[in-house]
Amino acid sequence: MTLDTTLNVFRAIGEETRLRIMALLTSGELTVSEITFILGQSQPRVSRHLKILADAGLAERHREGAWMFYRIAVGARENDVLCAVLAAVETMAASGDRILARDLERFRQSRETRAAQAAAYFEENARQWSKLRRLHLPESDIETRIVELAGEDNVDLLIDLGTGTGRMLELFADKYAAGVGYDLSREMLAIARSNLEKAAINHAQVRHGDLFSLPAEAETADIVLLHQVLHYLAEPSAAVREAARLLKPGGRLIISDFAPHDLEFLRDEHAHRRLGFSDEEVGEWCKASRLDLVKTETLSPSSGDRKKLTVKIWLCAAPVALRRLRSRTAA
Repeated sequence: MTLDTTLNVFRAIGEETRLRIMALLTSGELTVSEITFILGQSQPRVSRHLKILADAGLAERHREGAWMFYRIAVGARENDVLCAVLAAVETMAASGDRILARDLERFRQSRETRAAQAAAYFEENARQWSKLRRLHLPESDIETRIVELAGEDNVDLLIDLGTGTGRMLELFADKYAAGVGYDLSREMLAIARSNLEKAAINHAQVRHGDLFSLPAEAETADIVLLHQVLHYLAEPSAAVREAARLLKPGGRLIISDFAPHDLEFLRDEHAHRRLGFSDEEVGEWCKASRLDLVKTETLSPSSGDRKKLTVKIWLCAAPVALRRLRSRTAA
């Protein structure tokens, strides 16, 4: 960092309200309205302080509809000066200061309110989700196989497309340095955020995003997941193409969904557009997206009941040589 940049950091942090905001952000991601509630200050004033922190590289923001979310800037802990500032803020937050203790209590109230809203939505929809789960193998059996197919190595970035309740981010939490889940449903994102907070998973985040056009950089992800998502989509092949775009050379895409079936009621009662997928269809999507279909798994209900769904898992990989050739050509 240059002298001017370093001075800008210290100017940004050298004010009471901004110090309080940074202490809050060390506990998790917050919206502007949540910070306004906690601090008891006006939204324009809070927004002005947040802009100063963001400009100094201490905080980062992203818009989700009418909401603006703030969190500690990604990469801030890799910079010596910013890391030292954050360490000092965390020490201050744990000191038991009266003002900071009051802020933390309001932070907890805000979290409890959000968790209650998420729980109410989940309760309202839990009946149909439970009914759907009874149509196939236990989730634990499917999840175990997905983790096994992902391999034993830890990765830098995992992206979960159609993250829903954030379950995949929880399942893989000890395998990635950073995880991002995207979903188009704001209600489901609220549930996912609540679940990640309950599980104390601080290295994952969820974002509102269209699976066909995500605000994510190409060739950055080591693992991309599409878990029980494609059957809801009008154009599942486009979601596979988008997933392929995100993969690093040698990165892996794991798709889990249903084998072809004839349970037509799922269209009306559960908004399924597609009634499962064949190996040939998924293979064609992979080929069109320049991915290698490495392995196919079939998880069938032991009962053989035609009313039970067979789950398929497809492991795909981005060829290393092809991606490197593309990079050289682009350069």
